[in-house]
Amino acid sequence: MPSLKDLRNRISSVKATQKITKAMQMVAAAKLRRAQVAAEAARPYAERMETVLANVASGVDGDGPALLTGNGRSDVHLLVVCTAERGLCGAFNSSIVRLTRERANSLLAQGKTVKILCVGKKGYDQLRRQYEKHIVELIELRSVRQVGFVNADAIAKKIITMFAAGEFDIATLFFSRFRSVIMQIPTAQQIIPAQVAASEGAASGPLASYEYEPEEGEILATLLPRVIAVQVFRALLENAASEQGARMSSMDNATRNAGEMIKKQTIIYNRSRQAMITKELIEIISGAEAL
Repeated sequence: MPSLKDLRNRISSVKATQKITKAMQMVAAAKLRRAQVAAEAARPYAERMETVLANVASGVDGDGPALLTGNGRSDVHLLVVCTAERGLCGAFNSSIVRLTRERANSLLAQGKTVKILCVGKKGYDQLRRQYEKHIVELIELRSVRQVGFVNADAIAKKIITMFAAGEFDIATLFFSRFRSVIMQIPTAQQIIPAQVAASEGAASGPLASYEYEPEEGEILATLLPRVIAVQVFRALLENAASEQGARMSSMDNATRNAGEMIKKQTIIYNRSRQAMITKELIEIISGAEAL
């Protein structure tokens, strides 16, 4: 049985940990609001960009840009995995990695070639244990205080350059969509070739006829890289909000668990101390009676 000193040291250690987890919870709560506002503000813009892309793509006759139609093959898949740079955020990173593993294993079982581009160190640390030979690059954002469009644009240009060089045929983006503090949804979104959503008015009747200047192909050549950058930017913002929400929830649970542990250890300490006092009293009374 541990001594009273050991129990006191254990209680003080758990109290120090509880202060750290409580502070991390408060910091995550402060960051969450800003990250949530940024993620929610990016959603309408990204959705509108996809609508514009669908409208322009619907008027293209014949072969369109390769970023829209693909290269006609589906042998090599690039998985762009966006995770956090830091841990202590519950199952946020592992849920994205789990979805990536499922997709990678499915593709490998079909005889496809899988390449992985990691954005964030935590995803890289987990994936390299099983897919180290498939990882082509790690992009770290540790030095970035707040993710901006310039970071997403650099990642998008890297992906487009790899596609132009023929290094892959299909690219899929993995991230966590923010729903609430206790719910983040792991998401896989194909970005190359672009998935064009069906027009809402297609079922109700013919769409209005538009004339474009310059031609649709020239517009798509400029629009498609922008759309990919916006999709990557949206994924990074969704990840930032999801990370803070998951960290806030996990640190709250850790603080509660630390409080329960302190109570249990305090009870054990008090019982041990009372037992020692009772033992000493018995020894004193027994000695007095012997005299």
